[in-house]
Amino acid sequence: MTQLHTPKASRNQERGRLSFMGSVSPSRGRFRDRGGEGGGTSRRAPGTFCLVPAPKMPAGRRSLLVTSATLVSLASSMALAAPAAVAVPTPTPGPSASASARPSATPPAAMSTVGGARLGQPGTQVQLAGGAPVLPKDLTARSWIVADAESGQVLAAHNAHWRLPPASTLKMLFADTVLPRFPRTQTHQVTVQDLAGVGSGSSMVGIKEGETYTVHDLWLGVFLRSGNDAVHVLSAMNGGVPATVQEMNAHAEELQALDTHVITPDGYDAPGQVSSAYDLTLFARSGLQKKDFREYCSTVRAKFPGATTTKKGKSARSSFEIQNTNRLLAGDYDISQYPGIAGVKNGNTTNAGATFTGVAERGGRVLLVTVMNPEKPDHNEVYKESAALLDWGFQAAGKVTPVGELVRPRGGAGASAQPGAGDSGGESGQAGGGSGASGGAGASANPSGSPVAAATGSGHATGVGTAMAIAAGLMLLLGGGAFLVNRRWPLPDLVRRRR
Repeated sequence: MTQLHTPKASRNQERGRLSFMGSVSPSRGRFRDRGGEGGGTSRRAPGTFCLVPAPKMPAGRRSLLVTSATLVSLASSMALAAPAAVAVPTPTPGPSASASARPSATPPAAMSTVGGARLGQPGTQVQLAGGAPVLPKDLTARSWIVADAESGQVLAAHNAHWRLPPASTLKMLFADTVLPRFPRTQTHQVTVQDLAGVGSGSSMVGIKEGETYTVHDLWLGVFLRSGNDAVHVLSAMNGGVPATVQEMNAHAEELQALDTHVITPDGYDAPGQVSSAYDLTLFARSGLQKKDFREYCSTVRAKFPGATTTKKGKSARSSFEIQNTNRLLAGDYDISQYPGIAGVKNGNTTNAGATFTGVAERGGRVLLVTVMNPEKPDHNEVYKESAALLDWGFQAAGKVTPVGELVRPRGGAGASAQPGAGDSGGESGQAGGGSGASGGAGASANPSGSPVAAATGSGHATGVGTAMAIAAGLMLLLGGGAFLVNRRWPLPDLVRRRR
């Protein structure tokens, strides 16, 4: 099976270094446990990008907070019960593992409704408001999505849950699953068994058996050259391909990426291997919580170790340059580097066609876009349609009604799934602990001999106790409301382009 991962070499020179800012989260220790710490991939000195101070709460948010407090007070006074949690809808069953990997030309009539009912409908979903620009013309992709990376709002989508072959964009899930397992300085000597099973025609970074590579080298090979050889070596270090595939499927379920079924860790075409534009966007959003993930996917070019040679009894090892195959990041002869781009991953196989997920920032807003399998045969068409959708998204933000949302991982903010990665998840856990502490403090302040506790037998005292309980609960709800209004998930920082 012929694989078509690697596009032609770029004829453009690097025109600037792109990177995400360093995390402002205090949870560095937890991040280090997951292998997320390191020096980065940029060849420039650290400190290229300045930190952006946290913005003051806009008046709109203050009004929202006051309004939420008023509504909570009204609800408490009317003794309304708290609404039950809404379960995430179960997606429509997709093709089995034995089905053909090549999709039909028509999307299913009903697809998954994870993230909103409209996302499960075939065709284009968008709700324009006054002054909103129309969608770009000549979009030919079978599936695409444009979403706000921070709020998770889906601005527009087209067959968002159509289960299609993902190609190498599946490597985002691979990285999000495996990257935290090994420190980047760890070394590994490659064996013949490590490279067994790499598909014919795969994109390769050029790993040689018998040579030693750092984990940092291997991840550069994965992100920049989409190297299936690097994926297989890291999978071997992780317990083998079957174990890695099992972990990827489990992590996809944890992220609520329920359209995805993994057969190969590198995205190589295989019957039954599918994902969706919606799920690929979830993978990117989760991966971007990790410092190393952000740095690798935004690296334009790097040096990669070559073969070791011996001359006159002395051994020497050469290196060669590799360049990112993401054309919105590196540029090409018929497409320019997209302003504010910072990754994420591209792919191209026989069954999947061209696929791409990208993240870009403009005017303080960060957007994610995923495009799968454009039918127009033009060179770099997947990047051209992605750039057009990003342009539209930046112009339309705030002028469209969202048609859905990017759901959070199971368990709320996903702090347990991504320790140190999602600041809001960690702080949410602390807020919950604080609520418990407040309750404990209240109990200590009212021992069994206190007037409130001693008077529970009388109706009047019971009413007083109930009123105090309502007041305490109201304070906790207000605190939680203030937290929710002021926190956004997922990105702990913004991407900035140094000009």
